[in-house]
Amino acid sequence: MGTIATDSARGVDPFPLLAALQASGAHVIVIGQVAGIMHGFTELTGDLDLLWDADPRSASVLGAAFAAAGCKLRADDASDASTDPELLLRPKATFDSERACGDCCTPSLPWGGVDLRAVLARSETATAPDGLEIRIPTLPDLIHMQRALGRPKDLRRAAELERLRDTS
Repeated sequence: MGTIATDSARGVDPFPLLAALQASGAHVIVIGQVAGIMHGFTELTGDLDLLWDADPRSASVLGAAFAAAGCKLRADDASDASTDPELLLRPKATFDSERACGDCCTPSLPWGGVDLRAVLARSETATAPDGLEIRIPTLPDLIHMQRALGRPKDLRRAAELERLRDTS
């Protein structure tokens, strides 16, 4: 099962990073299990997965947001940690800090036929009481993304999200 134990959780607090990302102005949405939780899913996770539009003009401000939150970036091939924002232009980079870790993906990442640019365009915004805005995929898009990945944990999560959709 995808749990805190399996997702590298270590005192996870994604809010400082999410606030820095919002302040950057880059088009970033939360995907994966955290997006599922925001749609009502109950299974915990310890990582924060992101999708951004990969606009090269925004790479430096997005990189600065990660740096401000204490995150180091890595290429998906796990090469050395860096603060080089050019890593964010690859299909997938990872980020890691004491408070948050996960993947930062671009629309060029193959996702089983899912049009990630369309997912970005249709994203929804949730606003916290303190004004923090967190963008997430629509529930149908998140279900489609989970099904397209096809891993057992993703299929299980898609099925629960479908149950949530059907009962609301």
